[in-house]
Amino acid sequence: MTTAFDSPLPVLAVAAPLIGGLLVAASGRRPNLREAWTLLASLATIALVTAMLPKTLDGRHAQSVLFDLIPGVPIALRADAAGMLFALLAAVLWLATSLYSIGYMRALEERKQTRYYCAFALSISSALGVALADNLLTFVLFYELLSIVTYPLVIHHETPEALRAGRKYLFYTLSGGLALIGAVAWAYASGLDIAFRPDGAFSSAAASDATLWGLFALLSFGVGVKAAVMPLHSWLPSAMVAPTPVSALLHAVAVVKAGAFGFVRVIGFVFGVGLLKEMGAWGVLAGFAGATLIISSLLALRIDHLKRRLAYSTISHLSYIVLGTALLGPAAWTGALLHIVAHGFTKITLFFCAGAIHVTVHKDRVSELKGIGRQMPLTMGAFTIASLGMIGMPPLTLFASKWFLGTGAVEQGQEVFLFLYLIGGLLAAGYLLPIVARAYLWRSPHFASFREAPRLMLVPLLATAALTIIWGLAPDLPFHFLELSRGVARAVTGGAP
Repeated sequence: MTTAFDSPLPVLAVAAPLIGGLLVAASGRRPNLREAWTLLASLATIALVTAMLPKTLDGRHAQSVLFDLIPGVPIALRADAAGMLFALLAAVLWLATSLYSIGYMRALEERKQTRYYCAFALSISSALGVALADNLLTFVLFYELLSIVTYPLVIHHETPEALRAGRKYLFYTLSGGLALIGAVAWAYASGLDIAFRPDGAFSSAAASDATLWGLFALLSFGVGVKAAVMPLHSWLPSAMVAPTPVSALLHAVAVVKAGAFGFVRVIGFVFGVGLLKEMGAWGVLAGFAGATLIISSLLALRIDHLKRRLAYSTISHLSYIVLGTALLGPAAWTGALLHIVAHGFTKITLFFCAGAIHVTVHKDRVSELKGIGRQMPLTMGAFTIASLGMIGMPPLTLFASKWFLGTGAVEQGQEVFLFLYLIGGLLAAGYLLPIVARAYLWRSPHFASFREAPRLMLVPLLATAALTIIWGLAPDLPFHFLELSRGVARAVTGGAP
């Protein structure tokens, strides 16, 4: 039994990065102060989110009700278990990315750093709003804000290519947002409950099949754009023109994970497991996710640009999550939620390594990396660990999430999706291990001496690589990611994972 109690903590957690962003904007002429505000805001965000965790684990959810935007539907935040999982991921990875960004931006002497750090902070504030939203209206509000405040990050270099990528990014993400707004308006006008409920807000609604299928299509399209479900994916590889810390943010937390988390809310907390089984809608979603998982992995095999190859890898792994939620079983749901966190730390490590390579030796293509492991052994060691994690090798953290996902497919009598997960792992080996082999098994005169990236970049990537091992062995240390995942799965599906 869960209960909600009034608390300022949810709104303070969302406000901390917002305030940090404003202080960054006011400190544009003082770079050291600007960076200090970024780090202090990230530490404050971790503290505020973590402070809500004990009560959430006890079934007591901190709640902040702000105001009614439409009659009877407040803009409200609540720290339930699902939201806390995503909020903790965002808060912890913002600190790592902030440290990394300072090293990256200093090393390349990037322009417009004040705008960059300010937009970064606003993106985290929006992501936390998505995580802690108490209802569909609040979710959509922050979801749309996230699209807008990440746009300056995508176009940061302001080259013609970056501007084209930015226009494409806005077209896709704002189109998805309009679909969500339309769904909220339709549901509200139809008298449907739009609060997030573990048994599904629509599950007891007296609505026609046409209304339910129409809402399912709009909501799935809306969150499917950011989750890069094919054919809604092409904005993501194009957005790799952004600075590498931005790519890391887009893939690990702010944008694509907001889309994947959106499926958690739509399937589990809006429609509910029982209603989706009755409609048969789960099969449609599972089909799109399964196809995306395989096709994006096949495309990754032929991409030479390192960040774009990692982008297609992300598209595949997002569909691991979407497919897990669509299977509607307790084990599959546990795996999907755990995969949100595990993929976040593993993929951000790979992007951190790609950025370190770019800064140190100015190479961006896989074909240019022969022998780089001899010059950058620490960076490529972290890359190797993360690559093995993406494949699903034990005891790394993605092994645990993939185990639950595969078990969940069998549990639901859908063994075909178990084979898709296994094939996805083999394809990940095909597009990641050749990079590792090139780094260590070949020699090149271009990489003759030891030289790593600056320490402010090296330390975060080594830390996130280490966490993929630590949380593979002890996923509940110290943030209770596995316990949160199991709790949500149990509440949504009614079964014990």
